[in-house]
Amino acid sequence: MDRMPPPRRTRLTLSPSLDAKLGETRLRTILIASGKGGVGKSTVSVNLATALAARGHSVALVDADIYGASVPRMLNAFEKPLTFGSRLVPVERHGVKLMSLGLFFAEDAPLVVRGPIMHNTVRQLLEEVAWGEPDYLIVDLPPGTGDVAISVAETVPGSAMIVVTTPQLVALKVAIRAAKMASVGELRPIGVVENMSHFITPQGESIEIFGSGGGDELAEALGVPLLGRVPLEAAVRQAGDEGNPVAVSAPESPAGRVFLAIAAQVERIEPPPRRLRRAGVGG
Repeated sequence: MDRMPPPRRTRLTLSPSLDAKLGETRLRTILIASGKGGVGKSTVSVNLATALAARGHSVALVDADIYGASVPRMLNAFEKPLTFGSRLVPVERHGVKLMSLGLFFAEDAPLVVRGPIMHNTVRQLLEEVAWGEPDYLIVDLPPGTGDVAISVAETVPGSAMIVVTTPQLVALKVAIRAAKMASVGELRPIGVVENMSHFITPQGESIEIFGSGGGDELAEALGVPLLGRVPLEAAVRQAGDEGNPVAVSAPESPAGRVFLAIAAQVERIEPPPRRLRRAGVGG
């Protein structure tokens, strides 16, 4: 019996405005990846997006973590998106335009998506949305190197990628696997974020609960900078639960300062396509 040929993967086409900007290298697309769940990838995605928006940029955020969509909760966004013609209208919070499958289902609803439906869902989240003209498109990938992550990578080849890890060795090893996914879509790793890096006691002492060195080692292995070490803070968890990210609700907190510093580094590595729209700065 003849073997069936492997299924063909097709490059998805973004909406005309996004596709044109990608072609002109105007839109900066940044994928946020991790080797395993539980390292704070979505927390980094949300805080980076809101920090970039706070710095005057137009930011779109896609929650592509299909089976673990937590970004709506972190942005206190629960309304179902409206439609404009044939396109969805993203929900906006803190200056960030959001699209997530989680906006269409109750938080506790089981989600069963597989095969062609899953790939079509990824396509819809990216291209069937009235994004306008964002400067940055941040994509929160699912953890690991599964089909959804690969689909996104193939949809926006050449995108930048930030890998999130925690300090311990076990997280480092799986994070390297996620980083190696970069070759699938010709992605460009641009940095590493070490989350839950250390805990600061009320007395100001820094305790490395999960060990140390994982972020540095991963950054060295990838040949990219360590963009920041995010401390383990109750304020980060509370801000995420309340839908008010620490990057904008507590920018002077230890974690808030780190996220804003990461955004500033991203600006230097992936310069925005146009002048900022802050008051007194070009339009």
